[in-house]
Amino acid sequence: MGSASFLNGARALLRVRNRLARECLAELLAVFVLILITLGGSAQMVTSSGTKGNILTAYLAGALAVMVAIYIAGGVSGAHLNPAFSLAMCLLEQFPWWKFPIFVAIQTSGAFISAGAVYALYYDAIQHYSNGTFATSGPRETASIFATYPADHLSLSNGFLDQVMGTALLIVGILAILDTRNKGVPKGLEPVAVALLVLSIEVSMGSNCGCPMNPARDFGPRLFTYVAGWGAEVFSRGNGWWWVPVVAPLLGACVGSALYQLLVAFHHPPEEDEPLAEQNSLVLVNTSILTDTKVSLKEKDTEGCCPRSDATVPSQSPSQH
Repeated sequence: MGSASFLNGARALLRVRNRLARECLAELLAVFVLILITLGGSAQMVTSSGTKGNILTAYLAGALAVMVAIYIAGGVSGAHLNPAFSLAMCLLEQFPWWKFPIFVAIQTSGAFISAGAVYALYYDAIQHYSNGTFATSGPRETASIFATYPADHLSLSNGFLDQVMGTALLIVGILAILDTRNKGVPKGLEPVAVALLVLSIEVSMGSNCGCPMNPARDFGPRLFTYVAGWGAEVFSRGNGWWWVPVVAPLLGACVGSALYQLLVAFHHPPEEDEPLAEQNSLVLVNTSILTDTKVSLKEKDTEGCCPRSDATVPSQSPSQH
């Protein structure tokens, strides 16, 4: 009873009532876990020279990390985890534009902090493997533990296309998984399906540049390596590659969103019991974020983020981590 009383007291004292703050905290933790596992798999592969991991185990770690992260934040923030996915949700009117820069900042911050945690966890291994030299290229480079870099044969234009196509495929797959008027996924197994989607893309399209498909996942850790001692070469290597995994996934999100809507979602047959505004629309499995998709800043509550309980929410307009 004493323990339960302590927990109740702590909950009452620490509970965050601001909706946006709760979403940001959940998103931060989910991204932290995602990047911690993803970079940890890469660090184990690199620092052991392949004896305790390989490219497949690294990809598997990243895919399973996606699953865990979605379970952590899916019911709170929607578990976007990725600015490209947040952009897709904004384009499809499933997420308010005013939240987009906030989520991008949270996602990038979570990735930066997580890179620091992986650096601390594998510090001795990185020092031993690299002989104390933080290199971004060469046989003992360790910068690729944290951020992606292009293969020697890859041009910027081909790498840009790679990331547009990879991210577009990711968004198309997620939209299909979340589309309740399509085949559908058993409730609660959506994170598993998304993880398998990510794994399939990584093992089929990862050789060019590691398949980042996430601006926050790449830029946050890259910025950390710049601060931690790898130097400015983390931005100049690969003919200034760094901007490609930041910009191309955003374009890929636009392409993927448009493709799924134009070729699938717009053509669902109307249902007689559906409101006209919802016909031919894509309905998300997790609708917890829909209540404020069209709430203006004046309609937010006094805490600064939640719609009033008596506010009317417009019907979901045709449209989708």
